[in-house]
Amino acid sequence: MSSWFVRVTDIKDDLLANNQRITWVPENVKEGQFGKWLEGARDWSISRNRYWGSPIPVWKSDDPNYPRVDVYGSLAEMEADFGRLPVNADGEVDLHRPYIDDLTRPNPDDPTGQSTMRRIEDVLDVWFDSGSMPFAQVHYPFENHEWFDEHAPADFIVEYIGQTRGWFYVMHVLSTALFDRPAFTGVSCHGIVLGNDGQKMSKSLRNYPDVREVFDRDGSDAMRWFLMSSSVLRGGNLVVTEEGIRAGVREFLLPLWNAWYFFATYANASGPEGYTAAWRTDSTDVLDRYILALTGDLVRDVAADLEGLDSTTAAERLRDFAEVLTNWYIRRSRDRFWVGVTDDPTSREAFDTLYTVLETLTRVAAPLIPLVSERVWQGLTGGRSVHLEDWPDASVFPAAADIRTAMDTVREVSSVANALRKKEGKRVRLPLPRLTVVTPDATGLAQFDDILREELNVKAVEQVALEDGTAGEYGITHRLSVNARAAGPRLGKQVQQAIKAAREGDWSEVDGQVVAGGIPLEPAEYDLVVETAGRPEGEALAVLSSGGFVLLDTVTTPELEAEGLARDMIRGIQDTRKAAGFDVSDRIFLSLTFVEDADARAVAQAFDVAGVASETLAEAVVLAGPQGQLIERGSALPPEHETQIAAKTYANVGAVTVAVARIGGTA
Repeated sequence: MSSWFVRVTDIKDDLLANNQRITWVPENVKEGQFGKWLEGARDWSISRNRYWGSPIPVWKSDDPNYPRVDVYGSLAEMEADFGRLPVNADGEVDLHRPYIDDLTRPNPDDPTGQSTMRRIEDVLDVWFDSGSMPFAQVHYPFENHEWFDEHAPADFIVEYIGQTRGWFYVMHVLSTALFDRPAFTGVSCHGIVLGNDGQKMSKSLRNYPDVREVFDRDGSDAMRWFLMSSSVLRGGNLVVTEEGIRAGVREFLLPLWNAWYFFATYANASGPEGYTAAWRTDSTDVLDRYILALTGDLVRDVAADLEGLDSTTAAERLRDFAEVLTNWYIRRSRDRFWVGVTDDPTSREAFDTLYTVLETLTRVAAPLIPLVSERVWQGLTGGRSVHLEDWPDASVFPAAADIRTAMDTVREVSSVANALRKKEGKRVRLPLPRLTVVTPDATGLAQFDDILREELNVKAVEQVALEDGTAGEYGITHRLSVNARAAGPRLGKQVQQAIKAAREGDWSEVDGQVVAGGIPLEPAEYDLVVETAGRPEGEALAVLSSGGFVLLDTVTTPELEAEGLARDMIRGIQDTRKAAGFDVSDRIFLSLTFVEDADARAVAQAFDVAGVASETLAEAVVLAGPQGQLIERGSALPPEHETQIAAKTYANVGAVTVAVARIGGTA
């Protein structure tokens, strides 16, 4: 059976050249799946022997003795030759079969006048229709010349990676053939979206979460985030599960919402009419400068990611930023918000900085979570829509490189030291005596000693400069252990030489490169084991990836234990305030009644050291044990709410009754 072709082989070099002008995601598709397909491109059969489809506008003579072929490129050309256009039963112009097949005329090249020009019966391959979409959608070349010239090629298209041999390919072929340019300059090839059983999604199998239920329970932004943050947009396959969708809610949507709620709560509670924050980036506080610097980086990096069609990395950056914002900046700045705005101008810095960061964050996140970001942005600004705003200007955020480097180290020290505390079985609210931090930049970190003391709940922080012999002074050594199974395939018989050298101490590490017995080792081929000797009992050690190490003194005293119990009571009191429905700014009368005398005396001893009254806004206090009252301050009030803390809930031996009442009465 004969067929009509596009002579693709004649333009193969142009196809390959135009492919170099396209940004592919994932990048390897350019030279891989798509590039190799172009290299092996064959002539394209565009005709199909079917009834339904777009008729090929080719008319041929029905007499081979008088051959002639006419190809029509417009209705005007067709009407000029046939004297009319094809019309359906309603009198409408209709280019489909059977109406177009009724157009015939005598063959102008036949002097006998006996042969007739008839349309060939074939229709176009539907992929020809798909490939024509960029210009056909605007009826080019018959109108919209200027619009098409301004908008082509497309900035971005997205489809399943299998379209490298389908839609992506046919558009590329036709655009190269007609305009000598690609049809698009950016393309995202996503992988296959699979059901929760790992198979292709199927309506009959119902192997995927009900979309309406997901929208009702988690919101459409949760589904959008799940897709745009996944590896599916890098060409990988994606299994759709309810847990995966909810993970995105936990990782970014809820932290963003909670940060906004935190800001709104304390801004509204600051003063009789609340505080209206201002957009500014000039705070002098180190935590403010740190989060503002990170915000500038976020704006810059996410813009680059989205320009490169990499929503997966953009989402990862947003997720990491939300972690720093909520679990570091807000948590470490909580006391500043707790105090509220005062006559001191610096008291506004925390509110203004958090407002600025959240307003900017919602603009950056808007392409990925359009509905949640809209709601938060409108709540912050009272404006019409975040989607009508310009992209933030990263240059207005001070870089603060010195603070960034030091604060990143502080965060690592905090993470490592908290892991040590957990490993040693010391609860977070129990104060510990001392933390020793040994780093190359001890002087730079010293300005953050207060942050480390509060964050890690230690009484003292000592900064020590890391020098060549410092580790040895603290009895710290490294032992090299060669992994024979990992190194053997690469080193062969030399692996035994490396193992022997490691045992004898004949090894070195320079700029991250480990050499044992003169043999360089790859990172996966060895372990560096930290060993200590001669250190005091109760001292825990961990190495910092940024260089240096930390030592945590975990030996406690009765005084520290008492303060720890008092801090436990703060948690119980705050839970009671919340259960009572009190506002964050409500001042209260507090009553603590202990069953065990030892518990009562310990909390009374550490009451002021732990700041129980100030942390809970208790302006009147009664603390009593089985032998009577130990603390009585201010005027007692009838309790509005009372809770029981069971024995051993925290470090308390016996039960505790917590009663609270608002000073000034109910709201």
